Amino acid sequence: MGVIVGLTGGIGSGKSTVAAMFEDLGATVIDADAIVHELQAPGAPMLQEIADAFGAHLIDESGALDRSALGAIVFGDDEARKRLNAIVHPQVGAEFARRVRAAQEAGTPVLILDIPLLFEGRRAGTGTAAVMRFDATVLVAAREETQIARVMARDGATREEALQRIRAQMPLDEKRGLADHVIENDGSLEETRRQVEAVLEAVRPSPA
Repeated sequence: MGVIVGLTGGIGSGKSTVAAMFEDLGATVIDADAIVHELQAPGAPMLQEIADAFGAHLIDESGALDRSALGAIVFGDDEARKRLNAIVHPQVGAEFARRVRAAQEAGTPVLILDIPLLFEGRRAGTGTAAVMRFDATVLVAAREETQIARVMARDGATREEALQRIRAQMPLDEKRGLADHVIENDGSLEETRRQVEAVLEAVRPSPA
């Protein structure tokens, strides 16, 4: 039986880079955000459910979801966010579980579940993280200044906007105390890859 590893991090911590390294080293990665985007693609049933709940204006001329407009509705509005979660979480969870079963049936030795809000979901008892069983959890962390620089470069955000997004999440120092393994992702790609290799060696099942 293979192992299931939960991978998480903060915004701008470089989690996607680490996930790609795990995949390159032979692990199977299932990305929660990628599943969300697939299920919210133009023409998908979930997209219509969101439009019915929050307004047809959320679907742009190309048929795609206007994520910024949706974010503006649910940000800071607990009731709106709960309505959105009630649409998104069950469908994403079902597809996530289906892919996990398929990977296990295929005999995958190390399965990495990339879940951005893993610890938040566990604490709130919501989403995929609340129902999945993990053999280990891995946090990708970085100093706040590193996070700010990455978010500014990636999103074209101001320093203030980047800081607001970072501080809206559970603090990385708090997540460090909850994770089984921490990858500090402030240095070179080579330094990060060495840490990924060490974690993979630690979690890999021992030969029978």
